[in-house]
Amino acid sequence: MNSERLSKIILGPVVAEKATRVAENDNQVVLKVLPNANKTEIKYAVERLFDVKVAAVNTSQVKGKVKRAGRHLGKRADWKKAYVTLADGADLNFLGE
Repeated sequence: MNSERLSKIILGPVVAEKATRVAENDNQVVLKVLPNANKTEIKYAVERLFDVKVAAVNTSQVKGKVKRAGRHLGKRADWKKAYVTLADGADLNFLGE
């Protein structure tokens, strides 16, 4: 797999209450990924970039919300979310603490 593609697959962590709860209870990490990335690519990218063992990957499509600014309507972009389950004993910390 192309190393350039691997570095572009993961766009960043999702910072939300549900993501924090899932991380504490189920040893999962929630990531924002490219919309055309598949589960195999996401698993390979996380294992290579963060040097951890991945047990499973679940993905979901997040539909963009329709927002209003005065009398004008706009729509946020659709994006893809990946729930990455880490193997037992593995830990992934984005803050570097």
